[in-house]
Amino acid sequence: MPVHNADIAAAFEEIAELLELGDENPFRVRAYRNAARVVAGLSLDLPAALAAGQDLPKLPGIGADLDGKIHEIAATGRCALLERLRKKYPAGITELLRLPGLGPKRLRALYERRISSLDALERAARAGKLADIPGFGEKTAQRLLEAARAHAQKKQRFKLAVAAQYAEPFARHLGAVVAGSYRRMKETVGDLDFLVVSDKPAQIVKRFAGYGEVKHVTAQGTTRASAILASGVQCDLRVVPKASFGAALHYFTGSKAHNIAVRKLGIARGLKINEYGVWKGKRRVAGETEASVYAAVGLPYIEPELREAAGELEAARRGELPRLVELADLRGDLHAHTRATDGRNTLREMALAANAHGLQYLAITEHSRRLTMAHGLDPQRLSKQIAEIDALNKTLSGITLLKGIEVDILEDGSLDLPDSILEKLDLVVGAVHGKFDLPRARQTERILKAMANPLFSILAHPSGRLIEERAPYDVDMLAIVRQAQRLGVALELNAHPDRLDLTDAHCRMAKAEGVLVAVSSDAHGVDGFDVLRFGIGQARRGWLERKDVLNTRPLAELRRWLARAAHAD
Repeated sequence: MPVHNADIAAAFEEIAELLELGDENPFRVRAYRNAARVVAGLSLDLPAALAAGQDLPKLPGIGADLDGKIHEIAATGRCALLERLRKKYPAGITELLRLPGLGPKRLRALYERRISSLDALERAARAGKLADIPGFGEKTAQRLLEAARAHAQKKQRFKLAVAAQYAEPFARHLGAVVAGSYRRMKETVGDLDFLVVSDKPAQIVKRFAGYGEVKHVTAQGTTRASAILASGVQCDLRVVPKASFGAALHYFTGSKAHNIAVRKLGIARGLKINEYGVWKGKRRVAGETEASVYAAVGLPYIEPELREAAGELEAARRGELPRLVELADLRGDLHAHTRATDGRNTLREMALAANAHGLQYLAITEHSRRLTMAHGLDPQRLSKQIAEIDALNKTLSGITLLKGIEVDILEDGSLDLPDSILEKLDLVVGAVHGKFDLPRARQTERILKAMANPLFSILAHPSGRLIEERAPYDVDMLAIVRQAQRLGVALELNAHPDRLDLTDAHCRMAKAEGVLVAVSSDAHGVDGFDVLRFGIGQARRGWLERKDVLNTRPLAELRRWLARAAHAD
């Protein structure tokens, strides 16, 4: 069975959870958790690289033991340590660790009382037994009960980049197009919808059911099938004739609200629109292409990322659809790290990798000194890197490194490094990396004050969220967007799949207010530029055009933007 980075990361995360449950050495627990984070964030396909006989790059925090386990999982799809740990505990125990507010200490207390599954937790809570356990109490017991019920009802979703690891190889195997929320580039995906054109549907259905990652086929017919992959991803297949492909692709791409709106337009014209075509009575009048479906209701083609019933039909009717930004429009990347802080590669290696991705410039934006875990730069080390970049640029061809910093925004809104060193840089990217729990007014004021520094260029990952891991901090985003407009500051759309921050809604807000957005990779290694496609997907969902994205500009134009003498008030 094929193995993906996401499978290795999931195994390491589960090992960390089970070791922590067993009160193992916290350094060992942290090592597995760090390994899970590193592997999950890689664009390099580790199993594919190993299968091709390549040596893996040196990964931060991953020594010989963890490297051996990566090889083991990639080669066999199994991990002996994980299997041993699973045998020590009931099958439902790791599911409990997914509940907010239930850490390893509390979970151990439950386990000692033979409460080791969601069902057992609910029964104990309803019987009033949780409140008697030290460290719980009535309020904690009630919160856990509510969390358990919500978790049981919640459909599992996968981050877009994780879904891609399963969707794209399966689609190649089938000769399929992936539709659904994946095609609309939503930041998380609930299931995968595959659409295949064929006049031999039985063969396609058989190929689908026999795919190596399929764990369980849940339904199988002559032109359709459903299955669950070993990773837990739900997959659905439809096989259609060529004449119906456009209508089917439109139907299965969604969104549901968009499709309903299009069908209503069809009804007003005496048409019936479904997954088989566009019909006038019993005669099919369109449906071979998506464009023909839209044309049948008097509209131009609408890009998949816009299909959310959020004004796109009205814009199409007025002839005002945006010409969405494309990956090829990017001229550079304005957020990247090297091994000088928490990256994995040298300045030269990062420059060459960026150039290989078609970029003309790359901003090196190491962390500043406050972020000690990332070995952030102080003024002296930053001065040394400035000199290194200047020297390296004299030797590079086709790519220019820009001198930058990802400077911490401190709690009082000041920046972590003095202006005397910041003014020597090409750009200053500011970011909040701590004190996420400040009240809304204080958090907003903190960021507004930082942006007012005349040297401030770009606000990085503006809400601080990590998808399905950390909620955004409470901040007045409209106030930040309007401050950016007043001061000529750009907002970052961080393309890392854990972030995709700005959200699509905030991208539309920035566009409406005339604020530029920088689609940046936050690359920590030479493989990190691959995520730019996810950032562009989010930008497209936010209706952004080439002119709305800062780093679509040629270097000379970007330098003019960066060199503005001071913020305009």
